[in-house]
Amino acid sequence: MSKELEELSPLDDSGHGDGSEEETEEDDEPKICQVCGDKSTGYHFNAMTCEGCKGFFRRAIKRPAQLCCPFQNACVITKSNRRQCQSCRLQKCLSIGMKRELIMSDEAVEKRRMQIRRKRMQEEPVTLSPQQETVIQELLTAHHKTFDMTCTNFIQFRPLDRDQKSISEHGLEPNSGRVFHVTMHKTPSEDATQRNISLSSPSSPSSSFQSPENKERKQHKSVIFTTLPHFADLTTHMIKNIINFSKMLAMFRALIIEDQIALLKGATFEIILIHFNMFFNEVTGIWECGPLQYCLDDAMRAGFQRHLLDPMMNFHYALRKLHLHEEEYVLMQAISLFSPDRPGVTHHSMIDCNQEIVALTLKTYIEAKRSEPNKHLLYPKIMECLTEMRSMNEEYTKQLLKIQDIQPDVSPLLLEIISKDI
Repeated sequence: MSKELEELSPLDDSGHGDGSEEETEEDDEPKICQVCGDKSTGYHFNAMTCEGCKGFFRRAIKRPAQLCCPFQNACVITKSNRRQCQSCRLQKCLSIGMKRELIMSDEAVEKRRMQIRRKRMQEEPVTLSPQQETVIQELLTAHHKTFDMTCTNFIQFRPLDRDQKSISEHGLEPNSGRVFHVTMHKTPSEDATQRNISLSSPSSPSSSFQSPENKERKQHKSVIFTTLPHFADLTTHMIKNIINFSKMLAMFRALIIEDQIALLKGATFEIILIHFNMFFNEVTGIWECGPLQYCLDDAMRAGFQRHLLDPMMNFHYALRKLHLHEEEYVLMQAISLFSPDRPGVTHHSMIDCNQEIVALTLKTYIEAKRSEPNKHLLYPKIMECLTEMRSMNEEYTKQLLKIQDIQPDVSPLLLEIISKDI
């Protein structure tokens, strides 16, 4: 048996668990090993022995070889000569009442050993490692620099028109087809050159997404989605913030530009949902974004259909009721961003490693910083919300393309994000 196991005497297999026999001794009476006369550490296997004789008895009983005395089977066992004759030492152990049936099997000892380790881990407070602290701080810094919780910029967007009007009444200009280019920097190891996230779209995005159903197009020709211009500006603003947020992360900058684009195209919708959840009032069902407030009908006036909005609303209620800390929100964003299964990703193992680091950091943060009795349920609930967002992502893209086909006022940058081309 290992030295580590020998030291686990309070919970070992020596019969010294409750100390009932030991307590009958006088406190000031010296305890002597009944085998060799050395200082005793208590009752082991039903007899008062030292640690040395306790370990010897366990090993001798488990040893298959037969012990033989080289002398006359009458050796006097003392502290100084106890190693000279194992046969007589074993006989002395048995004669003082040590019981072989009290010795546990190796499997039982290992099980008890694991129980001790588990108990120690439960008693020791969980703490974030320095690396995990760095990850959280980097995410928070990037979030604070790219996301304004006051939403003061929202009033600069085109007005939130909640009236139903025709195209001729509203007088909206057709989509100009402008493309927003966002500068992406390579890492220093990649010769410090700069490249653009091209996310290339044609000069007239509306021409690329024409529905084959002319009848449906004519049916909606005289109706516009009145809140769409405002949401087009809002979405463009948030996409640019998400790109800037990602560029501030060292793990993201270390990826090749093609993987950066693929991750952004896959995660943008999900991160926007996470951002909006920070503004969601779970009592009123309203998104309270500083000077402006949004309701479900505003999204319908932008052209989104109910079968997408209902699960989205359920998602916001479920996530908001978790009452996440800001740290948990940004870690959730990073888990979504570093998803190795996005279309177009090439270096899957590197991105998977990044996601594992972030996910483990989130789990450790919950264990270290939360005090609720049911905190162990929080991490799986967050992962469930992430899964739900993935299922809504594809349907959201389909509806955006359909809205663009009917009324070409969707943000060109958003069209680049949802396009299938890398």
